[in-house]
Amino acid sequence: MIIAARHTGLVVEDIDTSLGFYQGVLGLKMFKRAFEDDPDYIEELVGIHGVKLEYAKLHVPGGTLLELLQYHSHPQQNLRKPYPSNRHGCSHIAFTVENIDILYSKLVEAGIRCNSQPLCSPDGRVKVLYAHDPDGIILELVEELEG
Repeated sequence: MIIAARHTGLVVEDIDTSLGFYQGVLGLKMFKRAFEDDPDYIEELVGIHGVKLEYAKLHVPGGTLLELLQYHSHPQQNLRKPYPSNRHGCSHIAFTVENIDILYSKLVEAGIRCNSQPLCSPDGRVKVLYAHDPDGIILELVEELEG
């Protein structure tokens, strides 16, 4: 029985590039960064023989973590970037943000691909934006509007 959301894990191509985005542009704070140092444990857990991976966990306001994982021993090749919205599996991760218009400007300035400028929902309750992180992973950014 689930009692809470613990973290969301994203496999990334280059952890330093991703940290530059998630910390530098989105403002998340580092919780922990390490190379997995127990090969038997991690091999059994992820089901990949000889795996070597590095991870970073970032605090997300509200009490959860974002985990970035770079598989140094088994990198994926020919990744489709940016991910299409209808991709099978995990579609996107959503974050509630403050002042989406300022964030949109920061994203554009940082060269981050956005599907559109922030859009007001039909019911007028939120402004929403789909952006793609450096790996093409979709982020839904949502500002809740007063009213």
